[in-house]
Amino acid sequence: MTEPVTFRSGFACFVGRPNAGKSTLTNAMVGAKVAIMSDRPQTTRHAVRGIVHRPDAQLVVVDTPGFHKPRTLLGERLNDIVRTTLAAVDVIGFCVPANEKVGPGDRFIATELSRIAARTPVVAIVTKTDLVPRDTVGERLIEVSKLGEWAEVVPTSAVDGFQVDVLTQLLIGQLPEGPALYPDGDLTDEPERVMVGELIREAALVGVRDELPHSIAVVVEEMRPREGRTDLVDIEAVMFVERDSQKAIVIGTGGSRLRDVGTKSRQQIEALLGTKVFLDLRVKVAKDWQRDPKQLRRLGF
Repeated sequence: MTEPVTFRSGFACFVGRPNAGKSTLTNAMVGAKVAIMSDRPQTTRHAVRGIVHRPDAQLVVVDTPGFHKPRTLLGERLNDIVRTTLAAVDVIGFCVPANEKVGPGDRFIATELSRIAARTPVVAIVTKTDLVPRDTVGERLIEVSKLGEWAEVVPTSAVDGFQVDVLTQLLIGQLPEGPALYPDGDLTDEPERVMVGELIREAALVGVRDELPHSIAVVVEEMRPREGRTDLVDIEAVMFVERDSQKAIVIGTGGSRLRDVGTKSRQQIEALLGTKVFLDLRVKVAKDWQRDPKQLRRLGF
């Protein structure tokens, strides 16, 4: 008789400082875009779950906000999301970019993880290996190895696919035996309305000034099929900023920048929903919303 195939299922969490490549790696492992990407720090603002299906396993990858020293109430709440997620997963992936030397932010996270590693295995991941020579990757691997006691240390690149499958199998190897947690074919459990808002924010982050990314939030107020149409969805969304000067930047001269954001995000939304979209996109000021508990609740934080 042949031995029955052991099926493993569970949750892995990617953690790292802002802009460590967590979202890009999540998308590469899932094989589809479930997390928005930007070269701006703190792009991810909530725990995004992507589902990896294998014949013998189901791995749910949780992409978290960048772990950092917070300067606002929003920053504190993002760190709380990370800590809550870390306490609820089966394995942790600690991401450190190959193109930057290990710094205080990495050491801060390594110290946090050392308190968790006794009960949850941590795989250290050197990301973005496509951006540096092989010698530099080797240097980074040595630096990361010295940060803590890790279950594994692995280099990878989400851009060219280097060792993405190897990393996936390493994470699966740390999961408990159990049944699938999601139906076959599901790639994320994110509500469509949330994903639409994130795609708009991703388009808005392109080319803005350094202070703006943290100040932009998006709320999808309405999303419904056009009456009498089966091939068109009407979406009403609002981009919130903190000051009138930021509103002027987001809108651009004669509304040019807002139109560009609408065009780029609509293309992504249509690909997500599989239908034509009419996007009504507006910009409003919510003064200092990152520091205001009432405003944060209104914006979903």
